[in-house]
Amino acid sequence: MLPADLPLYFCGIPFRAHQVGRKLPWLLARGEIRQLISGVYVDVRVPETIALRADALHLVVPSGATVCGRAAAWLHGIDSTALAREPFRPEWTFAERPAVEIQGLMVTTPAATAIELVKQLPRPFALSAVDGLLHAGMPMSDLVSASAAYFPADSTAQAAQLLRIADGRAESPGESWLRLRLFDARFPRPELQVPVEGNGRTYRLDLGYPDLPVDGRRLGLEYDSDQWHSSTKQQLKDETRRTELDALGWHIISVRRTDLWGSYPALELAIGSFLCQEPRLPRRW
Repeated sequence: MLPADLPLYFCGIPFRAHQVGRKLPWLLARGEIRQLISGVYVDVRVPETIALRADALHLVVPSGATVCGRAAAWLHGIDSTALAREPFRPEWTFAERPAVEIQGLMVTTPAATAIELVKQLPRPFALSAVDGLLHAGMPMSDLVSASAAYFPADSTAQAAQLLRIADGRAESPGESWLRLRLFDARFPRPELQVPVEGNGRTYRLDLGYPDLPVDGRRLGLEYDSDQWHSSTKQQLKDETRRTELDALGWHIISVRRTDLWGSYPALELAIGSFLCQEPRLPRRW
């Protein structure tokens, strides 16, 4: 901490060290700063890059330590929303781990990070983290090799099951959470990023069942995030798209965050009704 007689600056607003406890909530409420990780904040105008994440971790990780857990996944490029609901507290270890160097920090390898997270995090975040690592470029062969050292091929452990359904084609945490809901309900394993040709273009569905038509129609599921599907213009565009897909023989179920995290199993019931299958209930998360 700087001496109290030297002003600190956030977003060009000066204040003194002893005022930090009161000023941080004020600046957060004003939307002037954002929290990167527990105890580390940055001006909202600063773009989030791997270099910025490394700078944040340099402030809290001791010299000679290896970054692990959620902080390692974050430094490998995984979105923090795939790791936890709230900003997380960085983890590190002085024990020997398979590691690589990123921006001057020793960090557990993507495969070692995946195994650690799938054993520690709640199931939805464990799957979205591993999906994210695969999507960011971790070879599936590395994950399979690392998994074999911890779990037998026929393991029924929850962590082993999550590793078996991990898929780097998922493009957002929401798509991973949606796929986990289908897995828990014991529906067939869906295809990801399903192409649909028609109207002189190629549509792409987040998840779908192209090989399971029911009365000549197929089921597609799309995760509509609050960020990209909340405005009136975006919702009208989504509705037009679903109408076009309906004419091509696809029944589309749009899924929002509240559908995934709410307590009522409306999603499972809707999917089961179309596929003529009874979902496993009650829900597991």
